[in-house]
Amino acid sequence: MKNAFFLLLGLAVVAPALAQPGSSPSGMPNFKVQVVDNQISIGYGLAIGDVDGDGQSDILLADQKEFVWYKNPGTRMAGDTSARWKRYVMAANLTPQDNVCITARDLDGDGRVEVAVGAGWNPAETDDSTKSGAVFYLVRPQDPTQRWEPIRLPHEVTTHRMRWAKVGKTYQLIVVPLHGLHNRNGNGQGVRIWGYELPKNPRDSWKRHLVDSTMHLTHNFEIWEDGDATGLIVAGKEGGQIFEWRKNKWRPVDDEGASNALPLLNKGVDGIGEIRRMDKGKSIATIQPMHGNLLQVETGAYSVQKGRKAVTDKQINVLTDIFNQGHALVCGDFLGIGSDQIVAGWRNPNAEKKVGVRLYKPQEQDNVGGYPIDDSVRMACEDIQAADLDGDGDLDLIASGRATLNVLIYWNQLKR
Repeated sequence: MKNAFFLLLGLAVVAPALAQPGSSPSGMPNFKVQVVDNQISIGYGLAIGDVDGDGQSDILLADQKEFVWYKNPGTRMAGDTSARWKRYVMAANLTPQDNVCITARDLDGDGRVEVAVGAGWNPAETDDSTKSGAVFYLVRPQDPTQRWEPIRLPHEVTTHRMRWAKVGKTYQLIVVPLHGLHNRNGNGQGVRIWGYELPKNPRDSWKRHLVDSTMHLTHNFEIWEDGDATGLIVAGKEGGQIFEWRKNKWRPVDDEGASNALPLLNKGVDGIGEIRRMDKGKSIATIQPMHGNLLQVETGAYSVQKGRKAVTDKQINVLTDIFNQGHALVCGDFLGIGSDQIVAGWRNPNAEKKVGVRLYKPQEQDNVGGYPIDDSVRMACEDIQAADLDGDGDLDLIASGRATLNVLIYWNQLKR
């Protein structure tokens, strides 16, 4: 392998309970909120990309029964909270059950995203794949504001998350279900994670590559690409596991680490829910346990190169425990300080009867309250994405609310 991959896993001791947040410290980030849509049905998942090829990043949403996109009104208007993001339906009612996920990326270099979606959301059904799970590639029409043609692909039960990954000279659609076939309460067969290789004609058969089938109750994952190397890190019951594409096959990088993740915190039942790399893999941010209350950062790494593993010093910091159903996590340099911060959201009212979105600086370990970005009952955060929507060089935030039934933009007002 040309580049080292890093995996941060596990919690060796249970952290003490943290205090509830008090007043926010100085230096609070400055974000301005805009309502994109306040009449959605659930808002399971978001994606960002240029749908119509106008050079502007648009917002894509997996809602309960519809997959939709919102057209960016343009660079000059995007930061204007009165500017309208017009809504278009891409596909609707693809399965009797709810939709659940969406991914978008420009795969052929034409400046317009290719889109895949997941539906058939029925997490209690793990035996019958005709009643649980669905994967579709959406074929773009000449006019992207019209309906897109769904191409059904093979699937596992409980389709849950998906992302595009560049693998060599091709692309794969990585699909991670919630449960394995016949799985009961996280026990039984492992989750079969597949990489679907995009054919030249998407209506042809898609070759599938098995990523892994050993994890249980997987929840979210992240992909990164570094030169010729492609890797992904998956959060689940066993903690975190990392895989790399090497010699035309997905291979586990550290299959010993999963057994060390969170045995004391959650007794191996709920694992990690959300997971993101920070600062090019130097640290990992997680929400634990699954749908949990803890935001944690792990610094230090298991590094692997040329098949040999070396363990470096590892430091584990719990930044906060104030979440209730933590379900959204994104990392980036929102403040322009040269290192990543963490933005996390939760979807159920916490002890202060609030839902919301907050930013945390990993170096501020005593700042349990973080920096409120939306600290009210306005955003019961189900998913969150970061992107520069207005081309000013700063990362903005886009969030979808489950109980609040809305899509909001938080415009970054950072002044350089």
